[in-house]
Amino acid sequence: MKIKITNKAILFLALGMASFGATAQKITVPAPSPLQTVTQKFGLGEVTIEYSRPAVKGRKIFGDVVPFGKIWRTGANATTKITFTDEVKLEGNTVKPGTYGLYTIPNKDSWEVMLYKDLTLNGNVGDYKTENEVLRFKVKAISFPMKMESLMINIADISATEAKLTLLWENTVIAIKMSTDIDARVMQSIDESMKSEKPEYFRAATYYFDNNKDLKQALTWATKATEENPTAFYMFNLKARIEYKLGDKAAGKASAEKSIALAKDAKSDDYVALGEKLLSDNK
Repeated sequence: MKIKITNKAILFLALGMASFGATAQKITVPAPSPLQTVTQKFGLGEVTIEYSRPAVKGRKIFGDVVPFGKIWRTGANATTKITFTDEVKLEGNTVKPGTYGLYTIPNKDSWEVMLYKDLTLNGNVGDYKTENEVLRFKVKAISFPMKMESLMINIADISATEAKLTLLWENTVIAIKMSTDIDARVMQSIDESMKSEKPEYFRAATYYFDNNKDLKQALTWATKATEENPTAFYMFNLKARIEYKLGDKAAGKASAEKSIALAKDAKSDDYVALGEKLLSDNK
């Protein structure tokens, strides 16, 4: 039997399909392991971590969902990536600028941590090749008293040249010491600044004070900074701290009082409080 298909029938079918497409709705649900990107200024560069955050969801994680003694992608979904824009050291091991995959081998008392060149491996750890490793080292695993529901990778305890790359999940935490050697480069930039038409006296004085360098030189620069910026209350605060550290209480008191007066004019309550504490601590 032949079925005759008319133009009217074709039009009816087309309109029906278009109507179905118009009424269909895309279902949007939250990602079970949402992506997070953490970026932190460190030293003279930046550290960026990009990873997906799985949750405990009532499961036993380490030693079960994540077996001991086996390579783990250190997250979920795609490769967990860590990017350094400047040279750093991880647990004393030099790492050149670049982007690396972060893989680990958890164990009960210690973890092995690896940086990996192939960013496309993702969770296919059966294809893991040691020749693609940039670095491997061990860190201690510490029991954490509170349960961390979602995996968290972060950068903590940050100073000018040191920080900790931390991983917390379930009741386990590891902390990787991260450091950078910037002193020689900063000192060179200070020398170059002092030879320029407009030296950055305040920054130079701050670096010398914060890093326990020549305080007399720091005071010379801080004084020049306040002479160029006579209403800069924060510069007078630095000058006072340097003077107190040099043992000149009279000069420190005068600079602190000047800083407080200028801060009050500028309605900077924070610096008023800092100046008052400086006076109180050095009576």
